[in-house]
Amino acid sequence: MARAEQLLTALEEARRSRPAAARVEALLSSLERTPFRDAAELVRLHETLLFLRAYPHSRGVLKASEQLLKSFGGRVKRLEAAGADVAPLFEREVSGIVRTTIEMPFSFDQARWLVGRFPGRLRVSWDGYEGGDRLGAELARFVPLAGDEMLAEANVEYERWVDAARGRRTGALEWLVARFEALPGSPTEKAERFDALGIWATWDLRESWATRTRMRRMCRESRKPFVDDGPLLSRRDVSLEKELASPPLPERTLSRSEGAVVLDLCRAAMGTHYRELYAFTHGDPASIVSAEAGRGIELLLVGIVPERRLPLQAGYGLAFFRNGVPIGYGDAYGLLGRLGVSFNVFPAFRDGESAFVYVRLLRLFRHFLCVTTFTVDPFQIGKGNEEGIESGAFWFYRKLGFRSADSALEALATREEAKAASKPGYRTGRRTLERLAEAPLFHGGRTSDDRFHVRNLGLVAARKMAASGREPEAWRRTMEKRVARAVGLDLGEAGEPMRRAFSGLAPALDLVQGLEGWSAEEKSHVLGVVRAKAGASERQYLAALARLPRIETALLRAGSVG
Repeated sequence: MARAEQLLTALEEARRSRPAAARVEALLSSLERTPFRDAAELVRLHETLLFLRAYPHSRGVLKASEQLLKSFGGRVKRLEAAGADVAPLFEREVSGIVRTTIEMPFSFDQARWLVGRFPGRLRVSWDGYEGGDRLGAELARFVPLAGDEMLAEANVEYERWVDAARGRRTGALEWLVARFEALPGSPTEKAERFDALGIWATWDLRESWATRTRMRRMCRESRKPFVDDGPLLSRRDVSLEKELASPPLPERTLSRSEGAVVLDLCRAAMGTHYRELYAFTHGDPASIVSAEAGRGIELLLVGIVPERRLPLQAGYGLAFFRNGVPIGYGDAYGLLGRLGVSFNVFPAFRDGESAFVYVRLLRLFRHFLCVTTFTVDPFQIGKGNEEGIESGAFWFYRKLGFRSADSALEALATREEAKAASKPGYRTGRRTLERLAEAPLFHGGRTSDDRFHVRNLGLVAARKMAASGREPEAWRRTMEKRVARAVGLDLGEAGEPMRRAFSGLAPALDLVQGLEGWSAEEKSHVLGVVRAKAGASERQYLAALARLPRIETALLRAGSVG
C-alpha cells in the first residue's frame, strides 16, 4: 500500500475512533509532506480534513487541518499539471472543492447575486440548451432585428446572437440578467420570466472563499473554538424533552452588515452543494438571529424580506456552523403554534453530532417563536427522498420522541419497535420505511389522525373561488374588499407593505365565519396581525396571531378538511 493511502486510512480511522490528539496531529504532520497522485484519494483527504476542522481533537488538530485545506488548491493544481484524471473532484456528492466548477440552472435571484459577487466567474452553458423558443421570444425584445430569425426560423444560434449583443465588456449571463432586471414589472414577474428559460450556468469556483474548502464564518463564537478528543455525542446522549424544558439559548440579532455577510455564506454554501433555499435567496440581512448552542455550534435563523414572505406561514432559513465551518442547513415554516422544520446535515459531517445540533435547534425555536408543536414533513423521512429511506431517517426522529400523525402508521411503528426490542440486530425493511414515510411526524400537543395542513386552507379557498363563478382576479378583488370592510381596513389609506400583507392573508380570513360581527377590539387585533406580517420580523406576526384564538380555531377546522 502506498504511503499516501496508508496515512489517509489511518486518518480516517482516527476520525471515527477519536484517539489522543497527539496521534491525529502526527498524522496530519506526515500528510502535509506527502504527495497525492490519485484524485479519489485526494477527495477522501479533503472530506476528512473538513470534518476534523469542524470537530477537532485539539487546537493543534484544528490548526493543522486548516493549513492543509488552505494548501489544497496547490494539490489539485499539481494533479492537473500531471495529467491525472481529476473527475472525482467534480462529483456532485463532493462538489465545492477548490479549483472545480458548479453547473446548474440557477434561479434569476441566485444568478443575479452570483454575477454581482463573482464577476467574470460565470458563463452560460450553451451545450445541449433546450429552451431556445422561449429564449428567442425574449431576445427579440432586446436585440435589434432578432425577431426575423428568432420568431420564424429553426436552429437559431442563440449563443452567437447573445455574444453579438453583449459585446466584450460583460459575460453572457451578466448581460442576460441585466436585460431582465431592466424589464418593467415586479421582481417576481421578472424572476418567473427568466426562470422559464431554463438557462444552465457554470460557476468557476477557483480558490474563492465560497468553496467548501475555504468557507468559514469568522465571528466571536468561532474565535473561541471548541476542541475535545473524547467521543462525539450520539443520539443516545441527548434528550429532546430535557432540551425543550431548558432555559432559552443565548441569542443576538446581527447588524445589517454582519447579516449581509452571513447571507453571502448561506447562498454560497447552497450553490456549492447544487442547492438553493428560498429563505436564503430572499433573506433579510436585518433579521438574522445568532444563537450559541454550545460545543462550538452556532445556529443562525434567517428571516425573509417582507415582499417575498409566504402569505400565511412565517418562514426562516437555518444555517449551522461548528467552529466556523458550515455543517448543515434547513428551513422552518410556522403557523398556529406549529412549526415544520427541515434539517439537513452536509454529507461530510453526517457522522458528527447531528442529534445534538437538532435538539438545540428545536430548543431555540421553542422559546424564540413560542412553538408548542414541531412537525416533520414526509419528504424528510423518505417520501420521494431516496436518501431519507437509505439513512433510516424515520428512526432518527422517532427515537427523539416524534410520533406519526396517522394512527395506523403509529401502530405500525410501535410494532417495529417491539420487533427491534425482541430481535437483536433487527432492521426495518425498505417497504415498511416507505409506508412510515407516508404521513408527517409530530412532537408536542397534537394527537394521531390530526389532518391539519396549510395546503388544505388553500384548497378550501380555491373551492370557494370556483363556487363563486367569477374569474380569479375578479373574485380576489371582491373578496379582499369584503374582508377589508369586515375588519375595518381602508385599503386606499393603507401603505403598500400593509396592502401586500393583507392580500396574502385575506383568503384565509375569508374562511372565518362571522368576522364582520367581531368586536372593535378583536378587529383591531386582526389589523395588528396584518401589520405584523408586513413588519420587520415575523416573530411578532406569530405572536399577534396567537392572541386571536377564534381565528386559530376557524383555521384549524378549515385546514383539517382534505
